[in-house]
Amino acid sequence: MRQRIVSVLLVLGFSASAAVAGAQPVYTHAVQDGDTLASIAQRYYADPTREAVLREANRMKGSGASGLVAGSWIFIPMVSFYRVSKDETWKSIATQFYGLPSRSATLIEANNGNRRVEPDEGAELLIPYPLRHVVAPGETLAKIAKTYLPDSPLSVKRLRAFNPGARIERGRVVLVPLFDLRLAGEGQTKASAAFMLAAGGGAAKAAQDEVETALPELIEQVEKAQFAEAVALGNRLLGTQSLSSTQVVTIEKELAVAYVALERADLAEAAFRAALALQPNLELDTVRTSPRVLEAFKRAKQPTKD
Repeated sequence: MRQRIVSVLLVLGFSASAAVAGAQPVYTHAVQDGDTLASIAQRYYADPTREAVLREANRMKGSGASGLVAGSWIFIPMVSFYRVSKDETWKSIATQFYGLPSRSATLIEANNGNRRVEPDEGAELLIPYPLRHVVAPGETLAKIAKTYLPDSPLSVKRLRAFNPGARIERGRVVLVPLFDLRLAGEGQTKASAAFMLAAGGGAAKAAQDEVETALPELIEQVEKAQFAEAVALGNRLLGTQSLSSTQVVTIEKELAVAYVALERADLAEAAFRAALALQPNLELDTVRTSPRVLEAFKRAKQPTKD
């Protein structure tokens, strides 16, 4: 029976605790004797200072164990992850999760993106958790930032940009985008269901980040004519699940060059076809690319015969 209650509250947490337009994942914790906000923060975030987040997320006043009653429930918010679909933009995703396209700057910053380049189809983005903070008497934007964000002038700038035109006065709500509110250690294990519902808990993003780190090595191997090594690395990277479309195109292009050098024109054409399937307007540099590679690319662009 208790497990059923937990499951129901877990689902309710996902729908009822959304701070703005898009639903944000949370987990519900059953308060035990001796629990404090600091001990709960340590359990789920491995950071007792996150008690301030728990207090505000659950609309609790005071400090320490104030407001905690054994048998009651509190929400454990966390960041979420989102897989980009075709033709989506930073602004459309920001509108979906945060209600305003202007908040796209936060998404770009959290994902090391570029405002001039839209997110790649298939990429998994980290969606910072938008904590609702109710302004207390005498609070300033700098004080709010210091409570939740890293001690940096950039934190105040981030907070101001996320709340354009907001009046910082008693009773007003300020949204605080939390980039690093991930479950950790025991908390990740305990809330595994909620963690996985948050788009796999970031597993795809972690894999994509690892591949992104390895791509320069693959390119360098091809440039240095280490073609056998490039084929091995390229195919290993392709075996990674949940790659973005741009990553696949990059890997297939490098593999095609390596296959041409290894006298495997058939595999080179197959690699180019795989890249063209994802990026039909793909073109090669006709000046810097060898004639043999250009020829393989040309054949790959021709319609296949049944």
